[in-house]
Amino acid sequence: MELKTNLILVTGALGWLGIRLVKSLVQGLPDFEPLSQPQNNLKIRCLILPNQDSTKLQKISDQIEIYQGDLRNPQDCDRFCENTENAILFHTAGIIHPQNVSEFYQINVEGTKNLLNSAINNGVKRAVIVSSNSPCGCNLHPDHLFDEISPYHPYMNYGRSKMLMELAVKTYQQQGKIETVIIRPPWFYGPHQPQRQTLFFKMIRDGKAPIVGSGNNLRSMAYVDNLCQGLLLAAMTEKANGETYWIADKRPYSMNEIIDTIERLLETEFQQKCTHKRLKLPSLASEIAFVIDGTLQTLGFYHQKIHVLSEMNKTIACSVAKAQRELGYDPVITLEEGMRRSINWMFNHYGGLD
Repeated sequence: MELKTNLILVTGALGWLGIRLVKSLVQGLPDFEPLSQPQNNLKIRCLILPNQDSTKLQKISDQIEIYQGDLRNPQDCDRFCENTENAILFHTAGIIHPQNVSEFYQINVEGTKNLLNSAINNGVKRAVIVSSNSPCGCNLHPDHLFDEISPYHPYMNYGRSKMLMELAVKTYQQQGKIETVIIRPPWFYGPHQPQRQTLFFKMIRDGKAPIVGSGNNLRSMAYVDNLCQGLLLAAMTEKANGETYWIADKRPYSMNEIIDTIERLLETEFQQKCTHKRLKLPSLASEIAFVIDGTLQTLGFYHQKIHVLSEMNKTIACSVAKAQRELGYDPVITLEEGMRRSINWMFNHYGGLD
């Protein structure tokens, strides 16, 4: 399978997903045979923020070209997209936890429009756009799975910004200006995780991981290499143009299963003494956090911990059947193996949990 171009553009290239995608382009995806060998002669143009250190990317390969810029600045987007005829663009950049609510719209919506305008003006062939589960919000009942015809019901301002982004992307595609594919990943995990994920592991070890309600609510998760597989297949598959795909692990997991799996791996394979406790909270705790979060966001403020708590008792789960059927997507990494690799990466790069 080939990308049918020698030039790839990646935004958010130093992000959790972006850096893994760049590595997949350079090194292949060894767990998925059709993409196990990288394409030869690829040039990869990476967009990072002006204050970011590009050393990690430069160490991966000399095929990588670094551009610094901000999606909110149309001139930066023009410079990034200059001389990119027939290229493929992977747009992984976005903001999840901003300082204030207005950034959701400045970056996720207007920034994406700036990028696509520049891409169109320079003849980029296809843009694969990373969205989120948030435009669809939370599932209707505990056994419900989102699919690609589920209606929009955005979860707060992040969900609304991603919904508006998706609608803008579809308009560009329907006007015949550029090929687009929208990818909706849920909560993802894996190497290059940010500090907040390491804190989550530490809370599990120390018995402070919150279980809100019964803990039987389901969450779809996406191991980063499964997600990269979906992104690459979306770029390569002709009929994916104009489509939207949920990309996640094969099945959703309960919150209890997620936390139990991490605890077991920490103790049995990484010699961490776990307290085997949970911070059990009533479902009301998430409902109160939801009200506070909504009130703060109405005032333009955003508080990460309150927002995360507001989701902890919700079912947010999807089906990947369409991606399996149309893209040949095969999420081979399971929760246990993915978390094993995540923890191993964390110990190698952060030296552990303390």
